Amino acid sequence: QVQLVESGGGLVQPGGSLRLSCEASGSIFSINVMGWYRQAPGKQRELVAVKTRTGSTNDADSVKGRFTISRDNAKNTVYLQMNSLKPEDTAVYYCNAAVREGPWEDESDYWGQGTQVTVSS
Repeated sequence: QVQLVESGGGLVQPGGSLRLSCEASGSIFSINVMGWYRQAPGKQRELVAVKTRTGSTNDADSVKGRFTISRDNAKNTVYLQMNSLKPEDTAVYYCNAAVREGPWEDESDYWGQGTQVTVSS
């Protein structure tokens, strides 16, 4: 089994910054794609930013230029630096990882428990 533990959410004023962290632990051989999704009240979960093990990144248009995703592969950890936050960024942010638990295993999708980010004055 694999666990994803997120941290760093909270309440911030518009224009402020937050940094989210997510560490994966457990039975991990390798992690391919790792990143962040978010879900606002009454809306579907959407991609924020993901990063492959080799460094390719996919960001949502709504966060380009404001959010930066990074990874520490040795620590099985992914970060999301969020700057210039807007009220519309308010959501529960979920960490996601595509994990291979052994050299001959297929990838399995894992999710964190979510961390609340609220942008409000």
